[in-house]
Amino acid sequence: MEYVLLLPGQGSQKVGMGKELYEAFPAARRAFQRVDDAVGAAISTLAFEGPADELTRTLNAQPALLAHSAAVWAVVRDAIGGNVRAAAGHSLGEFSAHHTAGTLSLEDAARIVRRRGTLMYETGVARPGAMAAVLGGLARPIEEICAVATAERGLVVPANYNSDEQVVISGEVAGVERAMELAKEAGAKRCLPLPVSGAFHSPLMRPAVQGLADALHSAAWHDPAMPIVANVNAEAVTTATRARTLLIEQLTAPVRWTKVMRELSLRYPDATFVEIGTGSVLSGLARRIAPSVRTAACGTVADVEKLLERASHHV
Repeated sequence: MEYVLLLPGQGSQKVGMGKELYEAFPAARRAFQRVDDAVGAAISTLAFEGPADELTRTLNAQPALLAHSAAVWAVVRDAIGGNVRAAAGHSLGEFSAHHTAGTLSLEDAARIVRRRGTLMYETGVARPGAMAAVLGGLARPIEEICAVATAERGLVVPANYNSDEQVVISGEVAGVERAMELAKEAGAKRCLPLPVSGAFHSPLMRPAVQGLADALHSAAWHDPAMPIVANVNAEAVTTATRARTLLIEQLTAPVRWTKVMRELSLRYPDATFVEIGTGSVLSGLARRIAPSVRTAACGTVADVEKLLERASHHV
């Protein structure tokens, strides 16, 4: 059996994430402890016990989600690793994907995403922005809506192309508000402001680029053991140099998740797409974008046991 790994991004975090894995599997426990040690903070305690508002802070949510994904991977890697053909992660999840591929050690990945979360938060404080989800089909392109809103009120751009029916926009507060009005006029079913601390995946994040580049260049890099399909352009990344470049670009560029999923489903039509970490958002998006793909969420002890059992039958 072939597998494609999907690694969740920020927004999937929830109090209690990974706790039962930590208690059930020594490999999971070691992964959480390694992240705690790498960043010098009790990320595991925040993940398991909250409070929710602290866990949701960008600088905490990012290493917590990485830790949960890494913990799952540590438990299932020996069983399925030889049959994983590719991976992709949504925004923050792209760093988790590179950890699963061996591009980055868990310690380096944890330090980078902790720094990335801090930089994104600080940039959002210095230049406040907003994000909103636009749901449903539109009578005019979202790019056109954003261009009009930018000209009228303030900068706003598409930030996450999550599916044909879900796009997240990002930018200056007034620009986002105007784009939401225009999207509703163009037939959007709903427009939902998102509880974030900045205009992620937009040009407003440019002040964070140099700090992220410095963090990336301070880590030890290896060519990924499997292709990682990049958020920026759905390119299958196979070298450390290219990985670094695209992870920097990702900070200010849109996440082209629809394109990523179409690319993966075309390349690996018979694979099971396994969401490694918290929640099942990406599994749901996969089924909407490419209805023929098989999916499995793998974030809990029950999920892990089911995957291991299935893998044992295909040895």
